[in-house]
Amino acid sequence: MNESAMPQKLADVVADFQFVDRGMRAEMLIEYADRFIEVPASIATRPFPEASRAPRCESDAYVFPVDQPDGTMHFYFAVENPQGLSAKAWAVVLEETCSDTPLEQVVKIPQDVIFELYGRDLSMGKGQGLIGMLDMVQHAAKQRLIARRIREQGL
Repeated sequence: MNESAMPQKLADVVADFQFVDRGMRAEMLIEYADRFIEVPASIATRPFPEASRAPRCESDAYVFPVDQPDGTMHFYFAVENPQGLSAKAWAVVLEETCSDTPLEQVVKIPQDVIFELYGRDLSMGKGQGLIGMLDMVQHAAKQRLIARRIREQGL
């Protein structure tokens, strides 16, 4: 995986997981999930809009991108399944490593990063849900980059 294609903060997280065994990996992911803080009510409230729901996510994760004055975005998340530890851990990783990061870096995050963190034995269903969350983050970043280019070109 090309770590230079992703935000440095995310590359640092991947490096932390690189040489750990399965048990330690699980403990580390649980620690991330324990830090999960749901989207503030000032950003979104239930029932969450279907357009914010991550596709294929069995834990019913929602992504809420908020534009920042410096041209970056802050990403907030909700995970409806209380047992959705994988989704919560991934939400924390995404929030901490993609928020307030240049959008050009966010759109280049490879999907393989999920398997670097969760291991190759990640179930297909869980993997698809985590990819769906990344897709939502990257889609929001791509939309803002397109809008920025249009403004810069005066179209």
